[in-house]
Amino acid sequence: MRFDAISVIPSVFESYVDASILGRAKARGIFEFHAHDLRTWTHDRHRTVDDAPFGGGQGMLMKPEPIFEAVEAVSAMAEQKPHVIFFSPCGKPFSQRDAERLSNCDRILFVCGRYEGMDERVYTLADEVISLGDYVLTGGELAAMTVTDAVVRLLPGALGDAQSPVDESFAGSLLEYEQYTRPATYRDMDVPEILLSGDHGAIDCWRRENAIKRTALMRPDLLEGADLTPREEAIARDAIDGHEHGEEGC
Repeated sequence: MRFDAISVIPSVFESYVDASILGRAKARGIFEFHAHDLRTWTHDRHRTVDDAPFGGGQGMLMKPEPIFEAVEAVSAMAEQKPHVIFFSPCGKPFSQRDAERLSNCDRILFVCGRYEGMDERVYTLADEVISLGDYVLTGGELAAMTVTDAVVRLLPGALGDAQSPVDESFAGSLLEYEQYTRPATYRDMDVPEILLSGDHGAIDCWRRENAIKRTALMRPDLLEGADLTPREEAIARDAIDGHEHGEEGC
């Protein structure tokens, strides 16, 4: 899989995509990442990528000409046509399901904004516009790295363990179950005995119920998309009722 990113500060990507899990996956050829300097497609001696907005207002807007030229040029750098992603607070909130969908793409091209925003006409280049949440960042580079991380870890071989992405939060619309490691007791807090039992069937059952309880308490909105049995729906209701009455949760 190939990722391209167009940015006015392309150097920020290198340290992240070359480190840890992403770095190992990249070294094994599971994905490629190419960052491109938007200023390459400017035509004045100051390499200008921004200008004042028509009608007045705060800040500077990114000009359309370099972005159009950059997207067209970078798109032509590989045989596969890229899936072009812009970032904006107006975009669709990014989710794990989006990461799963995007992991099936052969190539993704991110266009990373800066300053006060971009000339509205550039969004005609986008296949989709994504938002990471209801907050404002100084640029789209962090958003591009976030999406890259979420997508790459779903690619075959990236994590080393094929089961790892299956057992995570948001898989099956549930948060992940609680996890523990050694020591079994720490500051008078004990690991649940079931996890020390060696009974893998019972452990799987506990983990499923724990994931349902955690989701019911922390993200009940996710339960609508979860495939729960009537018994599991009752577990979720009991967790919510117990929390509302001040009882101990999961």
